[in-house]
Amino acid sequence: MAELQQAYQYCREITIRHYENFPVASRLLPGKIRRHIYPIYAFARIADDFADEEKDAGKLVEWRNMLLQCYQDFVEHPVFVALNDTVRKFQLPWQLFDDLLKAFQQDIQKTRYANLEELIQYCRFSANPVGRIILCLHKINDERLFAYSDNICTGLQLINFWQDVNVDLQKGRIYIPLNLLHKFEIEETELLNRQYSKKFASLMSYLVDYAEALLMEGAQLVYRVPGRLKWELKFIIAGGLRVLDKIRGINYNVIEQRVTLTRWDWLTIAIQLITKNFERI
Repeated sequence: MAELQQAYQYCREITIRHYENFPVASRLLPGKIRRHIYPIYAFARIADDFADEEKDAGKLVEWRNMLLQCYQDFVEHPVFVALNDTVRKFQLPWQLFDDLLKAFQQDIQKTRYANLEELIQYCRFSANPVGRIILCLHKINDERLFAYSDNICTGLQLINFWQDVNVDLQKGRIYIPLNLLHKFEIEETELLNRQYSKKFASLMSYLVDYAEALLMEGAQLVYRVPGRLKWELKFIIAGGLRVLDKIRGINYNVIEQRVTLTRWDWLTIAIQLITKNFERI
């Protein structure tokens, strides 16, 4: 029991260290649920570091082998000690975690996407499993609700891409689909040289609207889940919409700037949601 508690604490510390990437609204979840999010987050965080920081495909293979062992009750690493406890208690499907690892592997191998369909297929692995895991933690297993969740998660992943255009360029990655660059008559070299233009603003306007539409399609999930999860979703969706509004506010110049949400943004969102003055959800 002591080993298990230490493992959960280890995962919690990883989560806290990377607080900026952890949804602020997750504080709204009940403690008994939030505790199980820590090993899930730690699992993904470490794998992401293997891919993003170290670009080490071999370590991802080792991590996947440890995941396999976790589902067979052979665990040593503290992340998998805690994760084993979580997946057993909630019967979390192995495939969801394996899909996340597929996305991290793809991050090492692929830096360009031909079209939106290809990018959304990536989101199926990189983002959608997270939403499905959260629903499973709440004992929700409904394909229709999973579909709403997928729209939310894909929308949020796209928002993150549009928010981080400049950051990703520094890493040699372009998530803006190549066929859309061609459609809007933008050369890849213009992005690499950080050349902002009206054409680029028009392209980003299209992509921002596309992400917002996905998010709003998924927002129906808010009215089909119980209690505190409902509020968690409201905050997450409102946060995504706020990022899009801030991108619009800089006239889509994400090639030179990166918008972020401040504490004031979250406070404004909270007040609007509590007073029911947030009309978009």
